[in-house]
Amino acid sequence: MSIETSSLGTATFFGRNWWILLLRGLLAVGLGLLAFTRPFWSLGALVLAFGFYALIEGTSALFAAGFGWRHREDRWLLVLEGIVGIAVGVLTLRTPAITAMLMIFFIAVWALATGVLRIFEGIRLRREIRGEMWLVLGGVASVIFALIVMTRPLAGAIAMVRVIGIYALFLGATEIMLAFRVRSAREIGRTRITEPPYRRAA
Repeated sequence: MSIETSSLGTATFFGRNWWILLLRGLLAVGLGLLAFTRPFWSLGALVLAFGFYALIEGTSALFAAGFGWRHREDRWLLVLEGIVGIAVGVLTLRTPAITAMLMIFFIAVWALATGVLRIFEGIRLRREIRGEMWLVLGGVASVIFALIVMTRPLAGAIAMVRVIGIYALFLGATEIMLAFRVRSAREIGRTRITEPPYRRAA
């Protein structure tokens, strides 16, 4: 196997599943917009919606890991991200009677765990394509969001809704940008692989 084709492992993996990143980004942006366009939503309702997003995000991460199982050595990062997302999503949705602040704590734990994992994924992706910054930025935003929530547990409901809205918008934007970036890298990778040797030599 040539160096060019073997160096496209992680980039190819993300490229094959770019639509999952796009879907997750659109859902996060939609959630963020709801936080600002529906200011009378209760904090509990918004957190339940975010729990639903965490469940979808976790399921998509596991699906992506399984779908690209042969294309990536560090797929365990996505497996962990998927497990955390599903666990937090199920816990949040199955216990709606608990307080909104406790549900927010669950979301903060999810954001912290997935944020760290995304930063590691971005570092791995950096070896192959330019665009890893979107994954790293999403991870950094998740970690910052988690720290804000954990250090300000008694913040008002309206303030917390805005924090969640800002976080969802930023996270969604980074997911969408990453989706298009890895999709472009996938097309470039195809060109390199299928391009005749004499043209690559030129």
